[in-house]
This record gives sequence, structure tokens and C-alpha cells, in this order.
Amino acid sequence: MLIRNFTDFCDALLEAGFSVASGGNDEGVFGLLEHGWDAQPEDSPIRWHTGDPETDPWEWRMRVLDERDDIAYGKVFFKKAGYITKEWHPYFVAARRDSRTIEDVYADGLLSRSAKRVYDAVAEHVALPLQEIKQKAGFAREDKAKFDAALTELQMKLYLTMCGRAQRRSKAGELYGWSSTVFCTVEHFWGEELLEKAAKLDAAEAAEKIAEQVLRLNPAAQAKRVAKFIGG
Repeated sequence: MLIRNFTDFCDALLEAGFSVASGGNDEGVFGLLEHGWDAQPEDSPIRWHTGDPETDPWEWRMRVLDERDDIAYGKVFFKKAGYITKEWHPYFVAARRDSRTIEDVYADGLLSRSAKRVYDAVAEHVALPLQEIKQKAGFAREDKAKFDAALTELQMKLYLTMCGRAQRRSKAGELYGWSSTVFCTVEHFWGEELLEKAAKLDAAEAAEKIAEQVLRLNPAAQAKRVAKFIGG
């Protein structure tokens, strides 16, 4: 499908089920956007970083969160940004979580302490802007690298996801500054029904279904890259 605007992109994404977000780099698996900001064909209306909500892919990542209820966006593939639709999210959750709660994963040493602190802060408040997560989880300014790694870890394991953006408020209640990304639990984003569907899926069968879809989209995808794409 030729993608010329936001609607085209959403239609193509819903058909594909998932996509890495960076234009021009499909990570050897699959990406809907063939060109990045540094290699844009003259005959294409798609232009990165113009601020145009219809033709700027950088704007689309927030538009899907603000305007739709069937597409998730976050750092979900190769520790980089990507999209997963509502139809396919249960399969990724099943493949990566295998019906294990975050407490199970943490108890088994498969989740960092920093990630657990971040998750607990977000889960307690349902959804939190980035700067408030840092504060409530007890991260200092010098802990930026540790905090960023924890947030990526939780997105890759599909326990947290981006769910919008919000501006800061002054003590007087006035909005100021740049908007900050808001995070919430995957359960809050999709609802318990979708997670219940994931819990009924066998992890290996879910991974196989995703792999089959990847190969439909990109028959040349190598098995190792596909496995990493699925498993996180």
C-alpha cells in the first residue's frame, strides 16, 4: 500500500499488524516506512519533522495514541520504537510474558530492581508523565541512564506502554513547558479483556503465528532476526 498520509499509514498498519517505527530501517524484519528523514523521495508527500500531522511520521506516533484505540506505540522492537495493533498485541504478550506476572519475573531475577521501581510507581497511579515517574520512583538526575534503561526494559517486556502526553503544571495549576510522554501499564492501555486473551494463548504457538505473519510481510527475513523481533 502506498502511504501518503496518516490515514494510509493506519490502514496499512492495521493490515500488517506491527511495524518498526524508524523510516528506512526495517531491522531486517518489517517496517512500513521505506524512507527516513535523510532519504526522502521528491515525489513523496511524506516529510519527517515538519510538524504536519498528516504527512510527518514523527507526529503519527502521538496521533495514534491520542486519536485511536487500536494501535500501541513504544520501544517494543530491538529496544527501539515500534507499533503493534490491538489484534496482534495479545500474541506478543503471550510470547514475551508467557502468562507470568511482573512479580513472578522479578522474583526469578529476570527483571531489574530499577525496572520494578518504575513499574510500581506507574501502576500505583494508573498513568504518569515521564518526569513524575522519575520523582515517584526515586531516581535522581544522575540516575538518568539507569532510569531510561528500566523504562525501555519494561516496554520491551510489555508491562508498560506509552499512552499519551501531558504538560507540566506549576504550583498555581498553570500548564508550562514541553509536553512529556505519559506511561501506563499495558493492562490499563488495552483493558483486562485483551490480557485475558493473551493468557489463553500458548507462548510457542503465539510466537509461531507472529513469525508466519512476518514472513508474509517479508519473506527474506532471517530466522535469528525474526526470533529477536518476537522475543524482545
